[in-house]
Amino acid sequence: MRKRLGMITPSSNSVLEPVTSAMLAGAPDVTAHFSRFRVTEIALDAAALSQFDASVMLPAADLLADAKVDAIAWNGTSASWLGIGRDRSLCEAITERTGVPATTSTLACIEAGRALGARRVGLVSPYTDDVQRRIGDVWAEEGIPPHAERHLGLRDNFSFGEVAPATIAGMIRAVAAEGADAIVILCTNLDGAALAATLERELDIAVLDSVAVTLWRTLELAGGDIRALAGWGRIFKTSAVIK
Repeated sequence: MRKRLGMITPSSNSVLEPVTSAMLAGAPDVTAHFSRFRVTEIALDAAALSQFDASVMLPAADLLADAKVDAIAWNGTSASWLGIGRDRSLCEAITERTGVPATTSTLACIEAGRALGARRVGLVSPYTDDVQRRIGDVWAEEGIPPHAERHLGLRDNFSFGEVAPATIAGMIRAVAAEGADAIVILCTNLDGAALAATLERELDIAVLDSVAVTLWRTLELAGGDIRALAGWGRIFKTSAVIK
């Protein structure tokens, strides 16, 4: 039976839609559908943080529900600096309004690391120093203190999508060299999904791209077959562990 996946998408993101569609090219019974709301920068000032208020995100979920989607994801990582509780509350609100199960990129990344039994999680992101420090604190509060990290110091969300895959791969290799046993590419506007399987073989560690992992968890919530995407990384051979 066809599965429809709803993705709430940052307005300035140019990566997650084409990457998700490319990943689903080999899964003809699964389609992804996207609803945007305005996000233009990632920072810790009040204006930047207010972009992620539930009042502007929930209408995007309502529009996806009109397409009779089987699961909805907030395809963004904002809870990694706003606090994980924000995403849990958002998912509850989405399901209460629409009757559709929901997840987010941050929750999916955390669940993926736990499902794979990762003990030393490294983070790769495009974010600024202060945002990256805050992410480390939030993940530590969740019991996953980052073992190592690399970030690019960028603020403009559109610019994240312009980062070359070779740059992302170099960051992953650097974090792996510090002993991480799983690396999260923590941004759904970094073009890293196509790197995961190759780097997993090269480095013998899990590489968890945010776009790919969001698709993994959303498809599983929808009752779809994650194994159809096994060529995109080892996470697609592993079911989520619900904590």
